[in-house]
Amino acid sequence: MQRLTYWLAGALVAFSGAGASAQDTARNETQGTQDNPVVVELFTSQGCSSCPAADAVLSELGAMDDVIPLALHVDYWDYIGWADSFADTAFTKRQKGYARASGRRSIYTPQMMIGGTHDVIGSRPMKVMDAIDKASNVPPKARLSLERNGDMLVIRAEPLETLPATNVQMVRYKPQAKVDILDGENAGRNVTYTHIAHDWRMLGLWDGAEPLELRIAVEGSDPIVVMLQGEDYGPMFAAARLR
Repeated sequence: MQRLTYWLAGALVAFSGAGASAQDTARNETQGTQDNPVVVELFTSQGCSSCPAADAVLSELGAMDDVIPLALHVDYWDYIGWADSFADTAFTKRQKGYARASGRRSIYTPQMMIGGTHDVIGSRPMKVMDAIDKASNVPPKARLSLERNGDMLVIRAEPLETLPATNVQMVRYKPQAKVDILDGENAGRNVTYTHIAHDWRMLGLWDGAEPLELRIAVEGSDPIVVMLQGEDYGPMFAAARLR
């Protein structure tokens, strides 16, 4: 993967403080400058009977400004008779990557990875909130901001400390969709899914030595999330969302 190192043209957009005004909050949603949000990745499947409870928890997390929830639908439940309409082999691969990085030999649904480090059963809200609280207390290692100009997304990042090789990742998500499930463990259920991840891309590897600026062509209105994370999974160094 090509190394991406750019000088930053002009000042970075500043993060808002805890006491930001409504106008500041609206500006942050336009420019994608939330203050140290926690990324919550739910590995789920339409074919898993234990998953709807976790899907509901993820939906509730969407009301929290300091949390970026993402539903990553995996494909390894498809064999029981219902092919998940949102499933992506890349999400199964990502879940296996987390397992490998932590020394586990198996994967499961509904699993939540919180902040890239905390492994929680997604249907247990108290455990989920405890992990989010722990992840939110870890300072970001980079300042990250997003801005959209027409069909171009501008990504800017500045290291706040020495960074290892860092993957710059982008994902879109569909805010909500209802699915009538006709077979498998959830046959007969109509389930509302939220924050449905799609179009996950690795944009490049950043060495963190200099500020970064990337311009990426984007289409459509689905929200955009950018994450900075080490090459071998593990903690998120920074994340930002543009809705």
